[in-house]
Amino acid sequence: MSLQQLSREAPGRTTSVGLSRVAVRLPRRMEPVQDILVRAGRGAMERKMFARVHGLRESPTLADDEQMEDLLVAAGQAALAGGRADLVLYGHTMLTQEFGLRGGFPDRLRARLGLPDVPLFGLSHVNCVSVLRSVEFSRRYLGRPGAGPDERVLVLGGDHGSIHDRARVIPGITIGGDGAVGVLVHASTPTTRPRYRYLAGANSRAVEFHRNMRMSDEQTALFSQACCDATVQTLLRAIEAAGLRPDQLDWVMPHLSNRMFWSKVSNRSGIPKDRICLDLIPERGHNFGADALMALEHADRAGRLRPGDRAALVSLAQGAYFQVVIVEVEEDT
Repeated sequence: MSLQQLSREAPGRTTSVGLSRVAVRLPRRMEPVQDILVRAGRGAMERKMFARVHGLRESPTLADDEQMEDLLVAAGQAALAGGRADLVLYGHTMLTQEFGLRGGFPDRLRARLGLPDVPLFGLSHVNCVSVLRSVEFSRRYLGRPGAGPDERVLVLGGDHGSIHDRARVIPGITIGGDGAVGVLVHASTPTTRPRYRYLAGANSRAVEFHRNMRMSDEQTALFSQACCDATVQTLLRAIEAAGLRPDQLDWVMPHLSNRMFWSKVSNRSGIPKDRICLDLIPERGHNFGADALMALEHADRAGRLRPGDRAALVSLAQGAYFQVVIVEVEEDT
């Protein structure tokens, strides 16, 4: 089955799937956001807004002797924990990255993961929803007719944002950093249970913002408003699809763009701000499609999650793409 088929076909059977072993890998270096903005030629007022209103302080940045490919491999190896996968999906935002220009990246990645014969697909052109969209495609793959009960999908995410300062700055909104995430998507079996059971998902797109970073000032202003509205609408649809009410949602693992955006989402959705895990915004900021999984991993590692907690993983993207996945925390196996 091709990735194109997965994008349009519903699962062939109902199967309980979920996510396990979320692994995050970051470069050694954390760079001040203000330094990045100065190099990108952004003005003093915008720099103050990023610091005081958006709450962005640092961004993970590859050191001269580090490579993004190595972070992806390390995240994948940690998620696999010595096991295998039957499919690898790599969700990414940036279409041109340093490791992709050296040739042979897919084969190198599979070989280093110990999966030389496993199909690998890159998922892009939906920008920062690519990683959560890969989770949705994984669910469809595992639910296809003839799927084995022990099959697993390795989802990777991450971008080399610091390859170009101007490319990593989304004016007035956020700054993209370097980081990688890996997670296993698999079915529940008598001997293996996912840490985060999939409950439901929802996605949407506002097609009028297709010009992406080439929008006019007027379109950009409308886009900021539309993003908040569409995020809330998509989140509420996913909550309803999971058979829940908004007050039954324990956590939101957000797209880590900036603090002000999530204050607006909280106000419009009625979800208390203290349920939105924004801890990583000052110290890590935005890491493209990996944000929600990074927030989930951080909250679990900090001991904030308990069995039975329901969490919404939320991504949104330039081009006005929106993706939400609702999961329930299971006992840690």
